[in-house]
Amino acid sequence: MTEPREVADGVEEVAPGIWHWRIRNSGIGGNVSSSHAVADDEGGCVLVDPVRLDESLLERLPSPTAIVLTARCHQRAAWRYRRELGAEVWLPLDASDADEEPDRRYAEGDRLPGRLRAIRTPGPEWPHYSLLRDDDPSILFCSDLVMRAGDALALVPAEHHEDPRETRRSVERLLDLPFTILCLDHGAPVTDDPKAALRELLASTA
Repeated sequence: MTEPREVADGVEEVAPGIWHWRIRNSGIGGNVSSSHAVADDEGGCVLVDPVRLDESLLERLPSPTAIVLTARCHQRAAWRYRRELGAEVWLPLDASDADEEPDRRYAEGDRLPGRLRAIRTPGPEWPHYSLLRDDDPSILFCSDLVMRAGDALALVPAEHHEDPRETRRSVERLLDLPFTILCLDHGAPVTDDPKAALRELLASTA
């Protein structure tokens, strides 16, 4: 996967120990690609599906110790940051070969760095995961199921998915998970009642 050429020039703290940044990714038609960092228990942080962040801003975050990719299609700047920062890259066990060999593989239910738990959310493809941090606040990092469309949520367009009906079922299953903040791979986080936003999305697309 080609690394996006854009570099994010801003970062925001979504909640204590959780950071978000995003770019307008020319590789996907100028649509938003978002990334996150999660503080770990050793004073460092875990990068989730990272696009590049301006170096001066990255230096303000805790030192990255791991990179977790929710799917093969979100390699983004992972290999660059492995080389530059020495952070291990984690990829789903059943994902097809990536541009480089990951340091570690994970499967459904596994506990990952940053107190993240792997939740299989198929639809975009079978080896596709979201990540749950069931802490306080509880946060779900949702990969390619939904995206921000202005102030509302939208399903990622069906033509990008292996099984759009399974995508919808995955979104429905998200409502059973304990989270109060929804972080997306395509758009700004939803911090105000994200489950209500998901229910509204499901109702409007029924």
